[in-house]
Amino acid sequence: MTARVQAVYRIRSDAAQIEARARAIAVEQSVEMPLGAIDDPAILQDIVATVEEIADLGGDLFEARIGLAAATIGEDAGQLLNMAFGNTSLHDDVTLHDLVLPAAMEAAFGGPHHGIAGLRARLGGPARALTCSALKPQGLPADRLAEVAHRFALGGLDFVKDDHGIADQAYAPFAARVPAIAEAVRRATRSTGHPTRYVPSLSGDRERMERQLRIARDAGVDTVMAAPMLAGAATFQALVRAWPDMAFFAHPTLAGATGIVPDLLIGKLFRLFGADAVIFPHAGGRFGYAPETCRRLAANATGANPRLRPGFPVPAGGMTAARVPEILDFYGTEVMLLLGGSLLEARERLTEATAAFTATVARHGRPAP
Repeated sequence: MTARVQAVYRIRSDAAQIEARARAIAVEQSVEMPLGAIDDPAILQDIVATVEEIADLGGDLFEARIGLAAATIGEDAGQLLNMAFGNTSLHDDVTLHDLVLPAAMEAAFGGPHHGIAGLRARLGGPARALTCSALKPQGLPADRLAEVAHRFALGGLDFVKDDHGIADQAYAPFAARVPAIAEAVRRATRSTGHPTRYVPSLSGDRERMERQLRIARDAGVDTVMAAPMLAGAATFQALVRAWPDMAFFAHPTLAGATGIVPDLLIGKLFRLFGADAVIFPHAGGRFGYAPETCRRLAANATGANPRLRPGFPVPAGGMTAARVPEILDFYGTEVMLLLGGSLLEARERLTEATAAFTATVARHGRPAP
């Protein structure tokens, strides 16, 4: 038997039909044709997926573990998603809950080039939790965005990123925006001594993102952000491999439309594809993630793995400064807190509000003595 990827699905079915339903998924996610039409014994043995276990979770919900042939996937992030959930994602009675890869496949994917240790090193190696915010709103020209970034950086933020909706719009084109913001952040760093990093958002097809990466590098930027589900997982993976000196934040936009649970997709797979930090909505904000989902997602991003560097979990989505101690208690120090709109509400007092946020993280986000 060839090496297998273990895919774990949750299936809504009655007990009488679950075995047939699981076998149908195994066929759909491997050869996608009647087995009786296959006359090659090697394909039947090595390529057709196998149903390895079915567990009754109660309430007509079952968990099926299906072995997918690793040979059908290779080292391609897009093909991993395709073989694990491509056609079956079209069925509304199935969700993908986990993937367990063979060690050799994990090693071939490689994961982040920098991870938690590398991002800390960009800031001089602080052991505390890190801080981040987002440049908003849409519609500001490049010079206004640079002004906001400068004020954020004066407040001591570790990372200032583009909002994910800021792309290459006419009112703030990438080629004008990124050098202006990078220089504004550097001016703040020269003033405060704190090495804030600017994280521009990549957008468009791969050719355009490659041009944007060259602009960012020429502007002295060493960290960027991309959305794997917009760009495509294979494109995200290819950019990470082609630009090993760049650190990559992964934004979760469109990740909720997949039928793949977020702790797997954002926490485990984005890390596998090369994300050094993964942004996701924390419980109690604008989105409906449960605390248990957030805990599993962070554990998937940071968990010990001899083949993959850990990446930073970046909880976001409507967080406020008042919740910082609670969020730090939840995640510990291996976290980057992202406050956006709640800081921007301070308007002319933005730098002061940002300084208060970073001071709170510095107080509460350190390892226990």
